[in-house]
Amino acid sequence: MAEDKSSNKVDNKVAQKPVVKAEDKDTIEIDLKLFLTPFAIVVAGIFMSLSLLIGLNQIASNMGDISVATGSGTTGTGVAGAETGGAATAVTKDQIKSLFTGDAIAFGNPDSDVLLVEFSDPSCPFCHIASGKNGELNQSAGTQFTLVKDGGTYVAPVEEFRKLVDSGDAAFVQVYTNGHGNGELAAQAQYCANEKGKFWEAHDLLMSADGYSIINDVVQNDVSNAGTLADFLSSAVDKGFMQDCLESGKYADQLTVDQQIASAFGVQGTPGFFVNEVNFPGAYSYTDMESTVESFL
Repeated sequence: MAEDKSSNKVDNKVAQKPVVKAEDKDTIEIDLKLFLTPFAIVVAGIFMSLSLLIGLNQIASNMGDISVATGSGTTGTGVAGAETGGAATAVTKDQIKSLFTGDAIAFGNPDSDVLLVEFSDPSCPFCHIASGKNGELNQSAGTQFTLVKDGGTYVAPVEEFRKLVDSGDAAFVQVYTNGHGNGELAAQAQYCANEKGKFWEAHDLLMSADGYSIINDVVQNDVSNAGTLADFLSSAVDKGFMQDCLESGKYADQLTVDQQIASAFGVQGTPGFFVNEVNFPGAYSYTDMESTVESFL
């Protein structure tokens, strides 16, 4: 059927304003539909505005939650906040002491006045920064991380922890925590090396510039690359033993236990440190921890 254009023109004009139609002399009928349509549009607009306002407020609230959960890092500025441990839950020294058991990577007397904990991932750049074995990475992260030996002010905490353990003033335990995604096989390698009393030797190789590249660019948690990682660590640990240890997955379950510990301690990123019950969530310089350490000695 052909469209009646003349009829449409009339209807369109009428729709632009309310129609008062005289049926007879005594009755006047008002078409309320013409009032209700624009009224509905106004009401809908109000509800849409309210929904948008509520949504924006919720987004702002969520953003606030995110900022609270982000770790402050060593100075609270710059790149430190990107991958540092978030605020941890309150823990006790007895809880920390309980970590010095079983297959834990631990050194020193757990009855020491000072107990030191590092939650770490070998693939994490800020863990490398805190280790002090990858000076180029420290410099690339900013002046606040440039090592003292390279003309900066940053004192790598892990190196200072080792000195405290060697002097008999403290005990140290390292716990694996997934902070960057590629460190599982390397973390198992540290456990394998620890079994042979060669943890620090393997640690220093893994935390070097070459180690960072091997872990993140080559191995990438692929057990088929166990031989490559074992070869890289062969100056510290027998290659055959290391490869067999990695391929067997001997310490894979230990990493699960470690991450459960990290969760219980409220660790939200890497690295994360404890000096007794005092938490340092991020790649802090040891100079920021020193007064706390001394207060317990």
